[in-house]
Amino acid sequence: MTIQAATPYFILNGKVERALPLYERALGATVETLQRFGDVDESCPEAMRDKVMHAELRIGSAILMMSDGPGEEAAGTTPGSGNVSVAVAFDDEQEMRRAFDHLTEGGTEIHAIFPAPWGALFGVVQDELGIHWMFNCDTTA
Repeated sequence: MTIQAATPYFILNGKVERALPLYERALGATVETLQRFGDVDESCPEAMRDKVMHAELRIGSAILMMSDGPGEEAAGTTPGSGNVSVAVAFDDEQEMRRAFDHLTEGGTEIHAIFPAPWGALFGVVQDELGIHWMFNCDTTA
């Protein structure tokens, strides 16, 4: 068996509705799929009907997936930072800085953009939803 892809899947504990416009504005994401729990399971609890069961966002040639999570008990909590970051590669410095600044609004700058020793500009931000993003823009081209 050959692996076809490895795709980040965010469980956002009731915050997908906040995430969609944030990532559309900051990263130019487009929503390709959006299914709510009530769309696929008529017997789900009323409180879960409008929660997002599954969403797919396209960012450049990459896909991000996300869900509000499995139950009401998770709603309103912040996802744990865990030990995973999403690495985003840019080919345009201005575009990278724009996206970085958007995600820093309401979030936390972990490491300001700086000239990295591997010939790129690099910076890290934790967005308002608790997701860590590593920005990289090759400057050797």
